[in-house]
Amino acid sequence: MIVGVGIDVVEVARFLATLERAPGLRTRLFTAPERDLPPASLAARFAAKEAIAKALGAPVGLRWQDATVRRVAGGAPTVELTGTVAAAAEAAGVRRWHLSISHDAGIASAVAVAEG
Repeated sequence: MIVGVGIDVVEVARFLATLERAPGLRTRLFTAPERDLPPASLAARFAAKEAIAKALGAPVGLRWQDATVRRVAGGAPTVELTGTVAAAAEAAGVRRWHLSISHDAGIASAVAVAEG
């Protein structure tokens, strides 16, 4: 059963400009394994975290660092949830995530499907 679906789109150049204006934002938004990725990959991960939040109904109090998007060679990306995001997913009955991320032509996008 599908519990929720979320989608997000990010303009890579605009996102990078925001990170450059507010350097602390990189630490606030991304976990250690994500922080040193190229700009397009960071924008895609931000879109993925937004899509995950939307699939959960965008509950108040989610922490950005409570979701880590990981790349899997030859496969779909995965998401590791902890803390506030894991609690929200459990409360919603989410048992499995399906995640798709992409970046091309200056745009990063992500779709998250929460399955119960």
